[in-house]
Amino acid sequence: MSKAGSFFRQKGIRDAFRVLAWVPVGIFFTRHVYSLASVTGGSMQPTFNPNLSSSPLHHDVVLLERWSVAISRFRRGDVVTLWSPQNPELLTTKRIIALEGDLVNPLPPSPPTPIRIPPGHCWVEGDSKYQTRDSNTYGPIPLGLITSRVAYILWPWPRRGIVENELPTKSKGRVRSLGESFLQTTYGKSR
Repeated sequence: MSKAGSFFRQKGIRDAFRVLAWVPVGIFFTRHVYSLASVTGGSMQPTFNPNLSSSPLHHDVVLLERWSVAISRFRRGDVVTLWSPQNPELLTTKRIIALEGDLVNPLPPSPPTPIRIPPGHCWVEGDSKYQTRDSNTYGPIPLGLITSRVAYILWPWPRRGIVENELPTKSKGRVRSLGESFLQTTYGKSR
C-alpha cells in the first residue's frame, strides 16, 4: 500500500508541476495576445447587444486582440476596450473615431467648437445614439487607457463574426484627418 501511495503521490506531483509550468504561458497569452470578454450595456448598440431591451441577461461574448495595443497600432473605426477616464475601475467598450492631429466636431454635451486631438490621444464614441458616455462627455482620451481591440463576436452563435472597422453614421462627416485639413487649407480641396 505504501508503494502504491508513493507512486500516486509522485505521479500527482509530476502532473501538478506539468500543469503549473503552463500557468505563466496562459497568463502571458491572456494579457498580451488574446482573451475573452463579455460586453454588457447598451452604449455599443447595435454592434453589440442589439436585443438588450428584450433580453437583458444575454450579453455578447467577444474575442479581444491585445498585441495591436502593445505595438500602438490604432485605426479609425477600431472597437477597443479602455479604462474609463471618469472611473478607473470600469472597463468600457468604444469605437475610435479620431486619432492625434484629427479635428472633431463633437456632439452634445460638448461645446460645438471643433477639437484638435492632441498627440498620444484619441476620440472614442459608443455606437448608440442615446445611451453612451464617451469623448463627447470627457474629451480626448490618452491612448494608454486602451487595453485591447475587439476582434470577433463569439456569442451569440447566429451573430458570430469579425467586428467591422467602420465608423457609425452618427460619426461620418464630423472628423477631418490632419492630411485632409492640410490639403484643404493649402490647395482648397480634399482627397
